[in-house]
Amino acid sequence: MASHGYDTGRLNLPFTGICTFGKTPYLEDWSSIEADACILGAPFDAGTQWRAGARFGPRAVREASTLFSFGHAGAYDHEDDATYLGPDVRIVDLGDADIIHTDTLQSHANIKTGVETILNAGALPVVIGGDHSVNIPCIDGFAGQGDIHILQIDAHLDFVDERHGVRFGHGNPMRRAAEKPYVTGLTQIGIRNVSSTARDGYADARAMGSTILSVRQVRRLGLEDTLANIPSGARLYVTIDIDAFCPSIAPGTGTPSHGGFLYYEVLELLQAAARRHDIVGLDLVEVAPDYDPTGSTAILAAQLLLNTLGFIFHARSDRS
Repeated sequence: MASHGYDTGRLNLPFTGICTFGKTPYLEDWSSIEADACILGAPFDAGTQWRAGARFGPRAVREASTLFSFGHAGAYDHEDDATYLGPDVRIVDLGDADIIHTDTLQSHANIKTGVETILNAGALPVVIGGDHSVNIPCIDGFAGQGDIHILQIDAHLDFVDERHGVRFGHGNPMRRAAEKPYVTGLTQIGIRNVSSTARDGYADARAMGSTILSVRQVRRLGLEDTLANIPSGARLYVTIDIDAFCPSIAPGTGTPSHGGFLYYEVLELLQAAARRHDIVGLDLVEVAPDYDPTGSTAILAAQLLLNTLGFIFHARSDRS
């Protein structure tokens, strides 16, 4: 599946012009949003505990996304016999939240402002990180927006309360989310191998409303039983760490972990989730392009986001 382009009277080839996500229009004025979905970059990686570089993720994913920007009045999928992301779906790229180097709290506050602005305009926030700490201000931005359930696709639990005095790094976001009164629960899938969270962290996560499934457990359960862990009718926020995928197809990340998902496993899961639930927010994080000279990690991330957006709006159209 590919994104639709915008007819400007010029060829607008993928390698020409301004590099926005999917070559969608750039909107500098955040006070004039009229869109169904807004792309927001969050190029922050000061929350990493090991290899940095995810600050370059938004730019790499945007560049990769231009590969899918040929205009065909939407993207026709012959397997589904459906056209996704037609001209009736309005997507704009807001650029990046302001990042203040060395200042986590102010950088996070600026990301939160972006998410709040998108939600107040009635649009779907789609945030491209950055390390996984950027999920913290994303979830903060949903205060007052009603209850949400979080679907996390990740190799790591990210449920550390505090480590070395750090509470807002990329090992903390799911713990911070679980503390929110409007987060009704978490379904954490793909968690595997030696995690960055100790045994008591798993116990804390389960006690605070988490269901935790490894890649192998998801494969044994299948789509239906995996998604059955999400309450019926729940409004869903989806957070995707690119290290959920096997590094054989997504090496460009700071904390790769072998034994991960393959592309269609995650794609089909997200398509099924979009059919069952109203997905109200989405982020994709931890693309660190310098560790992947082939660019395939960024291409995977861009294709996954575009396809997921197609599934979300196609499902909304079916429900209306």
